Amino acid sequence: MTEDERADEEPGVAAVVLDLLPHGRAEDDRPQYRKQPLVYAMDVDTFAVYECIVSDTTDVSIGDRLDLESAEIVESRNPIDYEDLPSGAASELEYAVEDLVADEEQRFVDFYNDAQPITLRLHQLDLLPGIGEKLRNNVIDERERGPFESFEELESRVSGLHNPEEIVVERIMAELQEEDLKYRTFVRSDAGE
Repeated sequence: MTEDERADEEPGVAAVVLDLLPHGRAEDDRPQYRKQPLVYAMDVDTFAVYECIVSDTTDVSIGDRLDLESAEIVESRNPIDYEDLPSGAASELEYAVEDLVADEEQRFVDFYNDAQPITLRLHQLDLLPGIGEKLRNNVIDERERGPFESFEELESRVSGLHNPEEIVVERIMAELQEEDLKYRTFVRSDAGE
C-alpha cells in the first residue's frame, strides 16, 4: 500500500477552526514578516483544543475543518487549556460544540443509549446537568424498550427530559472549562500526544 492510499484510508485528526491569527499573536514583538500564522482548533473526536502554527499558504476560516496531521497545512500543534484560548476562540467554542453535537447527533444519542455506571452510586447519566436519579432511571427504562434514534425521540419518550442536545453541550463545555472535574465523559485533553 502506498503512502497516498494509506492517507486516503486513514483520515487524520479532524478539527474545527475556532480562530485564525494570520499575523501571529499581537504580543509577539518580532517583525510581522517573521511571525507565523496561528490557528486555534478543537479536535472533533476528543474535544481537545490546540494552538497550531500553520503554513503561510493555508486558507481557512472560522468553522472550517482541517486535518491536524497534514504536514502541508499544520507545521506544529500544541494542546492548550481553555483559559489559554484567545477571546475570539473562546467565544466561538460553544458554537463549534453546538454545531458538532447537531452534525453528529447519533454519536451523542448513543451516549444516552450506552451510558453505564461509573461506581455503585454514580452513573454516567448523573454527570449530565439537570439529570437526577428519577430522570436517569426514566432514560434507562426507556432505552431497555429499544435504543433511541434521535434527540427528538429521546425527548418524546423520556418524560421530563427537555433539550437533551443542550444538556450534552452544557456538559462538554463544563469539561472544557473546568480543570478540576473528577469525571470526564466527552473531553479527552492531550489525546494522542
